[in-house]
Amino acid sequence: MTTDKLKLAFYKAAASGLLPARWFEPDLPPLQARAAKTGRLHLEVVSHCWRYSHFLIYQLSSLVLFPPQDMDVTMTVFYCPEDTETESLLRFFAEQQVQGVHWNWQPLPRQQLFRRSIGRNRAALATTADWVWFTDCDLMFRENCLDTLSRRLQGRQDALFYPDEERCSDLLEAENPMLGSGRHIPAVLDIDDAIFTSQFPTRATGPLQIAHGDVCRAVGYCRNIGIYQKPVERFAKCHEDRAFRWLLGTRGTPLAVPGVYRIRHIQKGRYSGSETHNQLRTRIRALQSRRRDRRGAS
Repeated sequence: MTTDKLKLAFYKAAASGLLPARWFEPDLPPLQARAAKTGRLHLEVVSHCWRYSHFLIYQLSSLVLFPPQDMDVTMTVFYCPEDTETESLLRFFAEQQVQGVHWNWQPLPRQQLFRRSIGRNRAALATTADWVWFTDCDLMFRENCLDTLSRRLQGRQDALFYPDEERCSDLLEAENPMLGSGRHIPAVLDIDDAIFTSQFPTRATGPLQIAHGDVCRAVGYCRNIGIYQKPVERFAKCHEDRAFRWLLGTRGTPLAVPGVYRIRHIQKGRYSGSETHNQLRTRIRALQSRRRDRRGAS
């Protein structure tokens, strides 16, 4: 086993509660030191995109179609200019004037982009927002989502929240018409919400982490765990989501927020390697997803 794999295994075990989080992050601000902001809040959404422009188009479109009325939103997207389709999409949306929404595109070398916590840590330490929503580019903020979130966050000081419901699509094949539409000329696109059904998360998972701004500025995103800030040549599996919850000392507090939609898909655009290997990973992913669905329905 390589040194990096040993480190990943160590922090995966540590994040299960094996070791005290304060050993690795001593600067978590106590509840009373966090601002209890009210009024018009500022949310920064932090997303990543590598070869997923056909998903990102729906995320960005959701902010155009359902713009916040009672909240200011900074939409931050980390991307690599080598991904020309994503870069073209971002140029298109930069021209869309949406009241209450500020577009913030952040280019990274692909080796840094492939370790998602690098961009998240950079955004967390630099944010000026009251709250930061760490998410993935296949998530959408539809009708009443952001304004309800603003109402739910008034005066709150919790370190971490998550929506208590998300509407998820079936596991879509690459040839699905909705995914195909996202590969055409950049445009503002909507979804057919009839293919989405409710799921009920029990913790703040990777795309559903809404963190207090003061906490982000103080501790970043796994800033002191070197392996989670190390660039890689392939897209790294996102074990750091679990570590982030561990460092904050919480699974997250659920919030009743409508309009959270996520496109689920079988084929990972970030996969590399032989076609046979990729097909095997795709089949395993489909089986794992269906097993989770059965557990959720039981």
